[in-house]
Amino acid sequence: MSRIASTFAHLSGLNRKALIPFFTVGDPLLELAVPTMRALVSGGADILELGIPFSDPMADGPTIQRASERALQNGVTLTDVLAVVSEFRLTDDQTPVVLMGYANPIERLGLDAFATQARDAGVDGVLVVDYPPLEARHLKAALSLVGIDTIFLLSPTTTEQRMREIAQLATGYLYYVSLRGVTGAGHLEVEAVAAQVARIRSCARVPVGVGFGIRDGATARRLSEVADAVVVGSRLVEEIEASIPTEVPHRAETLMRQFRLAMDGAQ
Repeated sequence: MSRIASTFAHLSGLNRKALIPFFTVGDPLLELAVPTMRALVSGGADILELGIPFSDPMADGPTIQRASERALQNGVTLTDVLAVVSEFRLTDDQTPVVLMGYANPIERLGLDAFATQARDAGVDGVLVVDYPPLEARHLKAALSLVGIDTIFLLSPTTTEQRMREIAQLATGYLYYVSLRGVTGAGHLEVEAVAAQVARIRSCARVPVGVGFGIRDGATARRLSEVADAVVVGSRLVEEIEASIPTEVPHRAETLMRQFRLAMDGAQ
């Protein structure tokens, strides 16, 4: 059983839902990535999503775009991201790590080389925003050979047929984009999300996580009642952006604990 599957199984036994934070590696400094990962786990994160810095994102709103720009200005590459995972694994061999990014850096490295290096680093899942799922079979094959899950996005505009096709391809979990637009944008309607998650569950073989637009613990709690996981991205990246570098791990941990307590019904 993969680390991702094991984590969801463990949480299900506890009647809890997964909390998945996202931040961009290298923002504000590369050397803060591993301390921030450890702090997020200490704050209650169950799975970590690491953003691979990229110059031309399509799904990311201004907050995460700025994070990528800062990381790129720091010279951070895909190779650096893999090195961060390797370092994290020296002290944590339990928490699943998912890489989230775009196709160009992976294509430049080569699918097979990327898959092998990701496995060696300790990566558990990969989500590539701009690989159309039905055209991502080569990526999925390369990752499957080394035991890495391929995670796909679904959106409010995904058709029923395409939803079923994507659900058959996905491993690890499915990531439902809860609103039309980019990360951090729009107003989240929990009732509409709940209806869509129910549709996805009818054909999904893996857990369903929800992300985009989740800015507070109350919303995370409501979504955790209908989904298997809640992804917190822009809100965390905003916290990082507003912090002086030495405060980043502490403030990330504090924010995660607020979401964790809310999701567990403690506040």
